[in-house]
Amino acid sequence: MDAERTEIGTIGEFGLIAELTKKIKLQSPRTVVGVGDDAAVLASTESGKRTVISTDLLCEGVHFDLMYAPLKHLGYKAIVVNVSDICAMNARPTQVVVGLALSNRFSVEAAKELYAGMLLACERYKVDLVGGDTTSSRSGLMISVTAIGEVDELKTTLRSGAKPGELLVASGELGGAFMGLQVLEREKHVFEEAPGAQPDLTGFESLLERQLKPEARLDVVEELAKLDLVPSSMIDISDGLASEALHLAAASGCGVRIYEEKIPMNEQMYETARAFNLDPTLCTLSGGEDYELLFTVPQERFEDIRNHPMFSIIGHMTDDPNERALITRNGMETELKAQGWDGFKGED
Repeated sequence: MDAERTEIGTIGEFGLIAELTKKIKLQSPRTVVGVGDDAAVLASTESGKRTVISTDLLCEGVHFDLMYAPLKHLGYKAIVVNVSDICAMNARPTQVVVGLALSNRFSVEAAKELYAGMLLACERYKVDLVGGDTTSSRSGLMISVTAIGEVDELKTTLRSGAKPGELLVASGELGGAFMGLQVLEREKHVFEEAPGAQPDLTGFESLLERQLKPEARLDVVEELAKLDLVPSSMIDISDGLASEALHLAAASGCGVRIYEEKIPMNEQMYETARAFNLDPTLCTLSGGEDYELLFTVPQERFEDIRNHPMFSIIGHMTDDPNERALITRNGMETELKAQGWDGFKGED
């Protein structure tokens, strides 16, 4: 009798992670937080400090398309997505380690162009590239980056600290990276239908930059420090607002309510979504790759956040862990669903 076989696609990325990690037992007394957050947390040898570590893997054909992703931009983005995870722990990045697998279609010059982008990001975020590995690949380009950071013990922010009644806050504006991807995919399709056709990217520069050269919100971490405000929970928005809000709620044992009219989106993103016959709100909820920070704060810090140009209060946590609500602009309540990126299912 054949052994039972479960296709990975039936449980998705987060289901697979849960299956692989459910029997992990922490062995070292220095391991404070293991699998399950944006980064692991280790007790530092320096009193009062914690070390945070996070790894991301980017694979050609899954996470990026070299038809429209310049290698230098790709290298930059590979560092940024890891720095963003460190920021989501309310920490500051310090070092990165890079692994590359390259097929024989990549030249030395191409590899150097990729590295140039990585080094530019390292300079931008003041982190050191301290090592890594390279090997050959039979399936294109794969990039693995491990980022290391540091945080004061009392300022370490996990996904699991939110409490009922606390405010849900997002930094920046959402949906831009997803709409940038839609523009690139449209022009790719045009090129495939008519090779030699020149891409029409005029007027979409800010959206394209959000997709091809995003930035991690280290400035938000620094601003929170200036406000003497330690979020009760935090996560970076890599897989879509809905997915990340539900991660915070699940980890904290809370419910969540988000108000559509409060979701921050800029005019170009909104108008481009409409031109593509897409719902702008759905683009923010499910699009992902914005790398903004989503966090919770007690209601007594409302005045610190309310009129701050970096932040938007988009909802609050509730005491019912089964509540996952989106309140539409016309006052209707609908279920908040995670429809963002899944590494084994693709985008819904």
